[in-house]
Amino acid sequence: MPPLALTLGEPAGIGPDLTLQLWAERVARKLPPFFFVADRAFVAARAEALSLDIPLAECAPEEAALHFADALPLVPSGVPATAAPGRPDPSSAAAARASIDVAVRLTQQGKAAAVVTNPIAKHVMQAGGFTFPGHTEYLAHLSGAPRPVMLIWSEELAVIPLTIHIPLRDVPAAITTDLIVESARITARDYRERFGIASPRIAVCGLNPHAGEEGTIGREEIETVAPALRLLRAEGIDATGPFPADSLFHAPARKRYDGALGVYHDQVVAPGKALAFDRAVNVTLGLPFVRTSPDHGTAFDLAGTGKANPSSLEAALKLAARLAAA
Repeated sequence: MPPLALTLGEPAGIGPDLTLQLWAERVARKLPPFFFVADRAFVAARAEALSLDIPLAECAPEEAALHFADALPLVPSGVPATAAPGRPDPSSAAAARASIDVAVRLTQQGKAAAVVTNPIAKHVMQAGGFTFPGHTEYLAHLSGAPRPVMLIWSEELAVIPLTIHIPLRDVPAAITTDLIVESARITARDYRERFGIASPRIAVCGLNPHAGEEGTIGREEIETVAPALRLLRAEGIDATGPFPADSLFHAPARKRYDGALGVYHDQVVAPGKALAFDRAVNVTLGLPFVRTSPDHGTAFDLAGTGKANPSSLEAALKLAARLAAA
């Protein structure tokens, strides 16, 4: 299998730190081979700032696996980064975007097994002319995927937010029967084809407290969610609900489903992070290639300190290799 393509992420954030630390611990952590899509001078400067003696090998992606045991393989993005740790500058947006573009292109060409993305700073990207809400939407744009679906995965809990980075006041209008059906279909397909779950069980949350209490606290569950569940079950997809979110995430309840589909971001992402903050992985379903990412942000306050926890990026690399192999 080709190596994984790991993006630069926000140059002033912790992504470069975590990448260097993980390569230094690659044997102990049993990491799959990867190459870092980044500028050599920038990576060398960050390694020096962290007092890490990391050999660097600028190479073609086809050569990365050969170098991985002895040096961190680097595939240039073509756009240098100059941002200092914790201090994003105008180079951040262009360098971060170029790294994503190269990683996706190489994966589509079969030169990388999957894309693993270090975190970006959305406000920095958008100040640099980036018009997408985040990674997920941009990857869908690059690949032509009609509807990307975000999965926050860990061994403890897997959750799928139907709506992602939109204001809470806009959620009720955004939730439609078609959105629920299409998202559940994509989830079920990728669960079967990539996760190897033959008959995935999907639990669907209601929008209102107590899932609407039979219409007394809102009718979205009756008029929007229930019709979607009927359509999904008619297709043979094991979709159940709508469930009150306040009783869906304790240990016995989690045994009854493989993924919980929530109607807004914090409804399901908050319990996902509460259970596995340092181990959760962001997976984009519905793409023609595997994409994973650590489920944390840029942590500017930790950049350059060597104190950032690499566990989520480690989990993202290992899960990407597992899904790509499938």
